[in-house]
Amino acid sequence: MSAPKAPGDAQGDADGDDLSGDLRSVLVTSVLNLEPLDEDLFRGRHYWVPTTQRLFGGQIVGQALVAAAKSVSEDVHVHSLHCYFVRAGDPKVPVLYHVERTRTGASFSVRSVKAVQHGKAIFICQASFQQMQPSPLQHQFSMPTVPPPEELLGHEALIDQYLRDPNLHKKFQVGLNRIAAQEVPIEIKMVNPPSQLSQLRTLEPKQMFWVRARGYIGEGDIKMHCCVAAYISDYAFLGTALLPHQFKYKVNFMVSLDHSMWFHAPFRADHWMLYECESPWAGGSRGLVHGRLWRRDGVLAVTCAQEGVIRLKPQVSASKL
Repeated sequence: MSAPKAPGDAQGDADGDDLSGDLRSVLVTSVLNLEPLDEDLFRGRHYWVPTTQRLFGGQIVGQALVAAAKSVSEDVHVHSLHCYFVRAGDPKVPVLYHVERTRTGASFSVRSVKAVQHGKAIFICQASFQQMQPSPLQHQFSMPTVPPPEELLGHEALIDQYLRDPNLHKKFQVGLNRIAAQEVPIEIKMVNPPSQLSQLRTLEPKQMFWVRARGYIGEGDIKMHCCVAAYISDYAFLGTALLPHQFKYKVNFMVSLDHSMWFHAPFRADHWMLYECESPWAGGSRGLVHGRLWRRDGVLAVTCAQEGVIRLKPQVSASKL
């Protein structure tokens, strides 16, 4: 998959809308686009498969939310979703999404989605939708103070900087080249990245990066921006729990168990948002991560949580790193 280039910077980069066809986000045209088969039954294809050769969880969450959103009226919008990854997805076959209209109420509506391959559920999700309702009850945390994305290196430039380090261990060279070869439909700029990987020893289980969809999505469809955010939210998320341990251990197995999101305020996923990730706990071969997606104006747009299985084995030559 070749991801289109993003629009030029203007009022926060992607804030400069461009309706050119070649700038239309591949997340809308392909990655999260579902084929309707019957009422409340859809088929999804795969457009990026990680090196694990399992399906990317973010795409499954995003496609499931697309399916659920097609079964509700235009005047309601998703406010939360809760998902479980039941089986490993097979990237060689499409995924069928069955939507159950669990409840349609005056203010809230609930939809259940089951993703199926080979006749078995690989993923289940419940999404709740709400009509917009004003309320005097309002508060939020403050957004962290960080450099704007314009002052930070892009993902590709940062990887190139690391690869120029003559002391970089071959293990990291292989991993970075593998990452550089992947074409994903999102842009990432790390906040406070280390200048050299060869000098790292331990890291806190925290990371922040600016993120946005490649290409143009536009203002019109709030639901689509939520579906794109669901895709984005799973990228590098669980890896936050690995940061304090990655120089002592090698990942033997890592996979998401569940994923939850709460949507607080309207946003555009093709504009830069700050993704603040932290892992408050790990143990029992599991890791827990929390995340917040902030709009550039300081509004908390989305909160995320995920737990995953993480099995490690000691590095063979950790002392040489």
